[in-house]
Amino acid sequence: MKRMKRIIVALLSLLLLASCNLHEGEGGTGTVRGYVKLIQHPDDNYQLTVDTINAAKTDVFIVYGDEDFYGDDTETNPDGLYQFEYLTPGKYTVFAYSTTATGERVPVSETVTLERGSAVQGPTLYVHEGKAYGTAIVKGKVWGMYFHNDSYRGEEWAYEHRVYLRRLGESYHLDDTRVGLDGVFAFQKVLPGSYEVITYTQDAMEVPSPLIDTVTVEANQILEMRPDTTFVVRIQV
Repeated sequence: MKRMKRIIVALLSLLLLASCNLHEGEGGTGTVRGYVKLIQHPDDNYQLTVDTINAAKTDVFIVYGDEDFYGDDTETNPDGLYQFEYLTPGKYTVFAYSTTATGERVPVSETVTLERGSAVQGPTLYVHEGKAYGTAIVKGKVWGMYFHNDSYRGEEWAYEHRVYLRRLGESYHLDDTRVGLDGVFAFQKVLPGSYEVITYTQDAMEVPSPLIDTVTVEANQILEMRPDTTFVVRIQV
């Protein structure tokens, strides 16, 4: 009888442990790692592949499960190695950005499944690099309201706050930037098309929520977002 009780207690403990984290993300003991290789195209000749090298100091992003936005990012080491640690079991998508012959930045992604406590060697991501870019600029401003816990601490231009640019209808952003001292952010060398400009505000529990505005860009345009669309974000400090 005592043996049966110990078995039941052990099973309940395992079920409780599993229920504590049912979703992909941080808080586990798993690791996803892999490499990024850079294919260079001198003189923008995408018909000619001259060299493939380790993509050092390249940003790599990871999406937890079926989330719409990436959960974390890292930078490759000199060997092109990326690594995400302390992950729970589940499905993960890793991606890096590649440049097309028209200068468009597009995500190159692979999905892996992680078992409990394991380390998964992700596929190598191959990204291309050229020099063809768009000619437009998208500019805007972000105003910050600062709180500590639930206590208001003042407001000013949201210096260093991050803003993202995403093609309309796509899942992943293609560029990101930070707000300057004067509250201004700018995306440069943007190709013509429709985009979503995204930043995040926080509630009292530091849960982020997206603020999104849609813009349409033409070639050679300097598009300044209207003053009435200045982002106002709440920031926990």
